[in-house]
Amino acid sequence: MSEVHAAPAGPIPTPPDFPVDWADPADQRLFWTQDRMHWPDPVPLLVFDMLPEYGFNHAFDHYDVPMRFRGTRVNTYLYNAMFPVHLPPEEAEAKHKSSQEKMGAAFAGMGELWENEWVPALQRIHDQLDAMDLRGASNAQLLEYVDGAVAHLKRLWELHFVIAVPAYLAVSEFDELYRELFGKEGAYDAYRLVQGLDNLTLKAGRELWQLSRKALAVPSIREVLETRAAAEVIPALETTAEGRAFVAELRAYLDVFGQRGQTFLTLTDVSWIEDPTPAIKSLKDLVGQPDKDFDAERAALAAERDQLLAAARERLKSYPEPVRGQFEFLLKAATIGVVLTEDHNFWIDYAGTYKVRRVFLEAGRRLAAAGAIPQATDFAHLSLDEIKVTLAALPAVIDQKEPVAERKAEMARWAQVQQPPAIGTPPPGPPPADDPFFKFVGKFFGVPPQASADPSELKGAAGSPGKVRAVARVITSLADAARLAKGEILVAETTAPPWTPLFATASAVVTDTGGILSHCAVVAREYGIPAVVGAGRATTTIRDGQLIEVDGDAGTIKLL
Repeated sequence: MSEVHAAPAGPIPTPPDFPVDWADPADQRLFWTQDRMHWPDPVPLLVFDMLPEYGFNHAFDHYDVPMRFRGTRVNTYLYNAMFPVHLPPEEAEAKHKSSQEKMGAAFAGMGELWENEWVPALQRIHDQLDAMDLRGASNAQLLEYVDGAVAHLKRLWELHFVIAVPAYLAVSEFDELYRELFGKEGAYDAYRLVQGLDNLTLKAGRELWQLSRKALAVPSIREVLETRAAAEVIPALETTAEGRAFVAELRAYLDVFGQRGQTFLTLTDVSWIEDPTPAIKSLKDLVGQPDKDFDAERAALAAERDQLLAAARERLKSYPEPVRGQFEFLLKAATIGVVLTEDHNFWIDYAGTYKVRRVFLEAGRRLAAAGAIPQATDFAHLSLDEIKVTLAALPAVIDQKEPVAERKAEMARWAQVQQPPAIGTPPPGPPPADDPFFKFVGKFFGVPPQASADPSELKGAAGSPGKVRAVARVITSLADAARLAKGEILVAETTAPPWTPLFATASAVVTDTGGILSHCAVVAREYGIPAVVGAGRATTTIRDGQLIEVDGDAGTIKLL
């Protein structure tokens, strides 16, 4: 096999303040885009070393998809290239047929694969990571644990994409079939038939809501949550017996759902277990909504789903049996897939990555205690090889403070520069219109938004239906989330599952990134709030505190 690198058009000119030094000149012939949904900020060196490139390509091979994925770090930002593999016509046809068969088998068996193969494999990885006695290990044992953690992370990424590719593709294919059968009546019609299904992201929100109901029932706890800043809540609660009991329940919640940070796919995020402030902020917001009924909202969505599904089946009665069979087949696959799109995040992106982070954090503590790096979390600014060599040398000290300082300064410097959305050479034409994989990629990552002729309007993609007019609150990180007040519109570059509790506070959501299958869009629909995703420049155009109108059906934002 040989990779398709070439495109007849010339390379994209790069801005003067963002020069690109191509280590391999051939890389300039690829089309590289910045995945701002997952990697919006400068990426530390270790995170790049742990890039899930292998997992993506493993899934492509697993399903015989003739594609390849590459990642590169340019001026501390991560850029990705995804491109087809060139094959002789007969081999390409055979690969296409094999891929269809393997993906069809995955669609048919996702539920059983999840229960009987994927979850047990994930649980074994979790158990092995939990069994590591990090504090009691010698330096030599910890070095072995680092190697083990790297191997476990590699396997996590294999499973991640083997699960995620058919899960998202099933939902996308069901949407395509629905449109083919019934026409493009509305952006959300197919998605409403798979709404109201429980998943671990929603369970995390529901259990936090249940904690808030307990807080509302105890005046002293309610008073603390209503009057104290998030960082002061736990110390204040621990002064009373009933407060200490509530803190114990909160910590039990965090033991399960606090194995998450701010974003996706990173070893450097501080978890909610380490700093529970984001969870407490959301708890405070829920206490401020005494009439909110999470269970009733879920039941209403499920009832609407059942009603719409019955109507769709009624419309299908006059269709041939093979068509009705294909509808039911893809409906079942999408019903499972839409749950797995969130549940795989819980198992892999959060709990799995958190457990691997613990190993590196222990290595960082020992290197910091020895004086090799300034502080424990600076492990992120060393390469994997540097961590292993420096750890192996203990008690002798290999001083890494200078390279750490230089790399942190480099990230800070490039954080002030506007990075281009794409570099390299554009492909010779648009992706095949009938290719289901490229359709799914567009629905997940989104496409560049159309410019509006109206300077007071931004366009994006329809994410969740409805129209809301309210104050915009531009939130750049979860650490800033306390500024979001009930009923305001959350405006963010991207959202990840840890942001989900904010959807109970916001009246609508706007993001710079994503499409109708992005996490933000899926969860906004489950919370019943409008969303416009993939608006491109919303966070730099919308002023914090500005009055705006979000139309989730039209995919537009009016600046008022």
